[in-house]
Amino acid sequence: MSKPKTATLEVRGTPIKVLSAKEGDYISLTDMLRAKDGDFFISDWLRNRNTVEFLGIWESVFNPDFNYGEFAIIRSQAGLNSYKLSVKEWVEKTRAIGLRATAGRYGGTFAHPDIAFEFGMWISPEFKIYLVKEFRRLKEDENDRLKLEWNLQRTLAKINYRIHTDAIINAVPK
Repeated sequence: MSKPKTATLEVRGTPIKVLSAKEGDYISLTDMLRAKDGDFFISDWLRNRNTVEFLGIWESVFNPDFNYGEFAIIRSQAGLNSYKLSVKEWVEKTRAIGLRATAGRYGGTFAHPDIAFEFGMWISPEFKIYLVKEFRRLKEDENDRLKLEWNLQRTLAKINYRIHTDAIINAVPK
């Protein structure tokens, strides 16, 4: 992933990081877990059969390098009490692009918004709605800023053109 820009969403009092890189936006599942009461882990969500099905379908639509063979093995074991799966294992085994796990002080687990919204539903339907609402607000703010930058650049180009044409007119002997 190229050097990402970071923004923060505030969802029901929980700050959630959003990384924006050329590959797209990724929302922190690690931050989202703080909104869930009790000791839950992302691996608990990943062992759910419906979660694995959803991730497999998402990857098949958006990832041409998805490893269907490994996915079939994971899907057959999903939901069993003895089965555990980490994000790192999921990514390594299936060559998934929708989830990312990074270690270290500023690391965590990040997901494409489609997947993060599904994770939000696991936290609670209410949390998911507020997450989607806040993410939309963030994207609208970004679009408004981009429109402003574009208009500013357009205005500067017009002024620059006028300065150049005036200089040429004044430089040409009459």
